Amino acid sequence: MDKNTRLFAASVIAIITTAFGFIVRAFLLDTWGKEMNLSATQLGVLNGAGLFPFALSIIFVALFVDKIGYGRAMVLAWVGHVSSAIITMTAHSYAQLYIGTFIFALANGVVEAVTNPVVATMYAKDKIKHLNILHSGWAGGQVIAGLLFIALGSVAWQMKIGLFLVPAIVYGVMMLGCKFPVNERVAAGVSYTDMLKEFGWAGCLLISYFTALAIDSVLGVFGQSLSTAIIWTITLIPTAIFAVKIKSFGRPMFVFLLVIMMLLATTELGTDSWVTALLTPILGSNGAYVLIYTSLLMVILRVFGAGPFVRALGPLGLLCACSLIAALGLVVLANAGTGAAMIFVGATLYGMGKSFFWPTMLGTVSEQFPKGGALTLNAMGGMGMIAVGILGGPFLGALQDKKVDETVMATNAAIHKTVMKPETTFPIIRGLNFGVTSQALDEVAYAKVPEATKKPIDDALATAKQHLLVQFAVLPLLMAIGFGILAFYFKSKGGYKAVDLSASSH
Repeated sequence: MDKNTRLFAASVIAIITTAFGFIVRAFLLDTWGKEMNLSATQLGVLNGAGLFPFALSIIFVALFVDKIGYGRAMVLAWVGHVSSAIITMTAHSYAQLYIGTFIFALANGVVEAVTNPVVATMYAKDKIKHLNILHSGWAGGQVIAGLLFIALGSVAWQMKIGLFLVPAIVYGVMMLGCKFPVNERVAAGVSYTDMLKEFGWAGCLLISYFTALAIDSVLGVFGQSLSTAIIWTITLIPTAIFAVKIKSFGRPMFVFLLVIMMLLATTELGTDSWVTALLTPILGSNGAYVLIYTSLLMVILRVFGAGPFVRALGPLGLLCACSLIAALGLVVLANAGTGAAMIFVGATLYGMGKSFFWPTMLGTVSEQFPKGGALTLNAMGGMGMIAVGILGGPFLGALQDKKVDETVMATNAAIHKTVMKPETTFPIIRGLNFGVTSQALDEVAYAKVPEATKKPIDDALATAKQHLLVQFAVLPLLMAIGFGILAFYFKSKGGYKAVDLSASSH
């Protein structure tokens, strides 16, 4: 095994580690909710803790990774994975679960901050294909961990969380002695300032805003919060400094892709986080198999389909087509009822649609903005994670709380008065007076309701939760419009072409 192949294989296993933790937590949401009496919104926040810290680490590490070294960064990732396993396995409260999940996500961000630019540099002439293969580790990890989780059956959840220690140990050993390449931006002599200009103050504005929300989210777990004024202060001061020092808005197409990435990440990761819980009332314990099946499709398509599909449709054409297919899949799942055949069809369409989202988006950014180096590449992944973690995941959870609230009220208004928590509002944009207002179900109070009374409510909730997937389908439809606009833009310019930084540097 040559040095590049070993490093590439170790990078894939590191991505598998991140997937192990994600899928096991997704499967344990319902267990944690019942055991610790958590609302769907709280579970959404917990989901968010598994995502948005990724963004903080991937972006801030990207700013300095070329200086601190890829190897040292991977040591930090490994330490984070091991420590998060210990904290989560010994958790007895919502706060402990949050902290363990938070650290795990930080480690995941470091993994991607290293592996994405490393793979894009090693395979500079075929970035999208190899980034798809790299991220097949994400889907493959979900399949392996999902099957192991199911095989463990009634084993305590604390033991199941420890599953991701296995691939963590493997990638740690494999990366010992590996020599990491010099990033193509550095090799081409592009300055640090020019890298920042690609990102621009508009990129800084988006990242700073969500970073402020991330801080507020962490404080919220401990009963504290930031005022709207402080959130916007944290947002605007770095943006103003960036604008004065760097004097660049950023590449407009890059900023546009950052916005689309919010939808993409929520479609893939936000929906994945909820799909098992939403289908469990219909499929029982078999709900987990839907996520495993769609992940298996992703492995096959990313490894064997990325190259041919990109050559046939182009990156943006592929992303547009996949967005439409994913939307159709979610609509079919929402209306499949208990029919196994239609659930299989919907899951197949959804799995096919989401297969190329993440790595093809990263590959497109790497091909179009190579001067941005590790920063633009990793900021795109970071934007996706922080958006779904802070806004997308909790927003989908708030939609579910609202659907439960409405369903219980419509089915049995008398019971509704006794089993719902106080009304809360999840804001869409901080400082603007609109959001999702609902009352979450109090699991402890609901457990005391006689089974005969609960039966019609449970039946109605099962159907309502499944139908909620229709609302989720709006996200990929919006993505399709965005990618379609970019595809037509490139067509008007003579077609999509990757920027060759090595050629332009001579």
